[in-house]
Amino acid sequence: MKIYRNLCEAVVNGLSVIFTEKKYADKVIEKILKSNPKWGARDRRFIAETIYDIVRWHRLFIELTGAAEDDYWKLLAVWCLWNKVDFPDWAELKGVNRKKILENYEQLKTNRKIRESIPDWLDELGVKELGTKWEKELEALNEEAKVVLRVNTIKISRLELQKQLLELESISTEAPGDFPDALLLEERQNIFTRQQFKDGLFEVQDGGSQLIAPFLQVKPGMRVIDVCAGAGGKTLHLAALMQNKGRIIALDTEEWKLDELKKRGRRAGVANVEIRLIESSKTIKRLENSADRLLLDVPCSGLGVLKRNPDAKWKISLDFIEQVKELQQRILADYSSMVKTGGEMVYSTCSLFPSENEKQVETFLKNHPQHFELLEQKTVLPSAGFDGFFMARLKKLK
Repeated sequence: MKIYRNLCEAVVNGLSVIFTEKKYADKVIEKILKSNPKWGARDRRFIAETIYDIVRWHRLFIELTGAAEDDYWKLLAVWCLWNKVDFPDWAELKGVNRKKILENYEQLKTNRKIRESIPDWLDELGVKELGTKWEKELEALNEEAKVVLRVNTIKISRLELQKQLLELESISTEAPGDFPDALLLEERQNIFTRQQFKDGLFEVQDGGSQLIAPFLQVKPGMRVIDVCAGAGGKTLHLAALMQNKGRIIALDTEEWKLDELKKRGRRAGVANVEIRLIESSKTIKRLENSADRLLLDVPCSGLGVLKRNPDAKWKISLDFIEQVKELQQRILADYSSMVKTGGEMVYSTCSLFPSENEKQVETFLKNHPQHFELLEQKTVLPSAGFDGFFMARLKKLK
């Protein structure tokens, strides 16, 4: 594999923006790739995968080479050696020796925090929350995320889309048995340029995330409220499960996210979604006791999705997690009023930690003992192959 100066400069500049300006890696990569549309698929893949790899292994690479945190050229050299890629005799890449790096790794690999490249505080919290399970899940979180499609069953069946992708686009996919609407790409590639995406035949949505909408047990004709709808991945899945019948009210506090949901909804051919911006408590008040089903996919630490968002471990803090737990409890307390008697709600997060999951549900039930009961809850662990998620379904008694 040969590396090129202009692509390496793009990688180094991207890393600088991510770490110095605290920008999200996916947005930085998207901007870089848009800036040069002439790059081919291989070039674009090199930039995206190399940036993500160095972000994921940032602490380990620094420890291996002794480089400064912001010496991104040195970290790129370590990446090359780590992946057995020959690099040119550029001044910025000098002083990195493969033999020395391997010797350093032998000394450091018994230190989990360094080997798995995470902050000390996060490793300590992981042990506190998950005990002996933490090590296995941490290793899984450092794996590259799979590219998973969710078939839009409003427009096409999974079998037909799988056939189209193979025959028209030469894209091979796998149809996993436990995920009825999912297709796994056998080879990583930019799927957004394909006509099937432009026609709204699928969305990109991780397998773990695809379990949440079915967990709500919706039926065509129901009135469903999705409180933290964001850009609408789960909203659109709910619409498909309801066969475009009934009504889904998608709420969020961020207007730009709802604008993205409108765009995605039009592409998907969704006709049963009404979008509302949460402007004040009045928005919630007007919807009291009205929902057959309520989805509370709440803000969280995001630690279950580190496979695809590795930069999150360098951006969040213990204080942030404590603040987000307070917000989760407020959302549960305030928004649960929208479920009507006999209706059900799902509380979900993309976190692995019980303090954001089971314990939040326990606290809510303790504060509302006469009004709600827990029907079912489950955790999807990253070691199962997809992102980590938690979901709990509760019934409103009165």
